[in-house]
Amino acid sequence: MRYTLLIKKRAKKALQSLARTDRNRIAEKIKLLGENPDNPILDIKPLQGSESLHRLRVGQWRIVFDRDDEVKIIAIEKIKPRGGAYK
Repeated sequence: MRYTLLIKKRAKKALQSLARTDRNRIAEKIKLLGENPDNPILDIKPLQGSESLHRLRVGQWRIVFDRDDEVKIIAIEKIKPRGGAYK
């Protein structure tokens, strides 16, 4: 049940600007997300007001992504600290 991962430009830029430990931890979770988005290890919840947007929690960081099950694509929209992720 592997999904194709697309990382938007602003999410990639945010990921590259993080400290190495945070960047590695987030990259590992994104990899797991692409392998199986229904993995119970991942802390994923749907965002209110949207059917396709979800968030993945990695420590204090939030990864907002769009999931399309028909074509098996996950698009990482943004990577932000907890307080700024939902704005």
